Formats: sequence, structure tokens, C-alpha cells
Amino acid sequence: MVLLHVKRGDESQFLLQAPGSTELEELTVQVARVYNGRLKVQRLCSEMEELAEHGIFLPPNMQGLTDDQIEELKLKDEWGEKCVPSGGAVFKKDDIGRRNGQAPNEKMKQVLKKTLEEAKAIISKKQVEAGVCVTMEMVKDALDQLRGAVMIVYPMGLPPYDPIQMEFENKEDLSGTQAGLSVIKESEAQLWWAAKELRRTKKLSDYVGKNEKTKIIAKIQQVSAFFNTSVFFVISFQTDKNVQ
Repeated sequence: MVLLHVKRGDESQFLLQAPGSTELEELTVQVARVYNGRLKVQRLCSEMEELAEHGIFLPPNMQGLTDDQIEELKLKDEWGEKCVPSGGAVFKKDDIGRRNGQAPNEKMKQVLKKTLEEAKAIISKKQVEAGVCVTMEMVKDALDQLRGAVMIVYPMGLPPYDPIQMEFENKEDLSGTQAGLSVIKESEAQLWWAAKELRRTKKLSDYVGKNEKTKIIAKIQQVSAFFNTSVFFVISFQTDKNVQ
């Protein structure tokens, strides 16, 4: 198996294995999916930390308003009345005004925090140091663990506009966000070696040869296509005879 060490800039991201006979069309999509999947887990973990601290998302028309403004406008958080955490809520105001302040109790809070830490570990960059390859199955497992924890704490579910629920349903809107700039469209991803495109019509072995102990150091650089640039992976190759 050829070992790909995927980096962004000089920072390690993850390890991935693929046979030299792998079609580059398949490999390009595989790398992009794992890369994007890790980003999704990271986004979910970030939002779930806020969920544990401040409860569910407020309706869009109530976010950022003071209590007096909400009362004056006669606005009502109907989903907040439905989506109550197991064991009851503990009020903890969200100073940013995004979430309703009805946080889970300490026991349920720890369910969320423990699970998100486990999910982070699965897709952590430290897996590179440990020599552990990250697969799409591992990413899906992390997502399933996060979904399960939310179901335990919020058996009635989350509002459809909560970023966590939108991520679970793959309906997240990242347009105009920094997170959105990091996502790589599979159809636009390219693999490059020595400033040359590794064409999807060829196989990995056409570039690295038949040595299945080859180590590929892949540098990932993304520039948003919306700014008239392209998404590309710059790949440099190193042969490491010690790689098994």
C-alpha cells in the first residue's frame, strides 16, 4: 500500500493508504472526502461545545436581541419549548445571543463533552504521529457518535435551524464563512506532483511506480474557486523504504 501523508501548508492533516493500482479519479475523491469529513466533525464539535454550555440555537429572528426587545416584539421561541434537554435545563445566558441559555444539566453536559472529545481524537492530527491512517469509515463513526450523544441529551431533537441539526442533515450553509473557504468540492479537487497535475484518467502507479512501500507527502492548498482561483493539492513524493 502506498502511504499518503496529507498536509496543508507545512501542517500535517492525516495519513491515508491506497494501492498503487488505484485510479487517480477514485483517489482524488477519497482524499477530498476524508479532508472535508474531518472539517465537518470539527465544525460539529465546536457547535456542540456551545450546545453544552448554552442550549439550543435561538430562532434567527431572535438572535442578538435583548430580553426587552424580544418582549416588545412579542417574539416566541416555540422550538425552545419543545427541545428540552433530558433531566431539565440549567439557565446559562449566552452573551453572544445565539443560543437560548437553557443548557443541559451537568450530567448531560458531560455526555456531550465526553463524546465530542472522543470524536476529536478520531480525526486528530495526532493520528499522524501515531502512524494511524484515517479512513472515511472512521470519520463516519465520529459523526455517528456525535449524533448519538445529541439524541441522548435532546430526545426531542434540535430545531431545524440549529447548525448542529443542519450538519447532521447535510444542509449546512457555509457560504460567506471562513469554514466554507476550507471545504474542497470533490469535482474541483486536483492532485498535483512537482507542480504537475496527476490526471484523473491515470493510476497512482503511473507516477509513483510499482513500489507499494512508497510514502507520498501531500501538501494541500485550497484557494476558493469563487475568487477566480482553484482548489488543488500539491504533492511531493518521497520514497521511504521503512514504510510497511
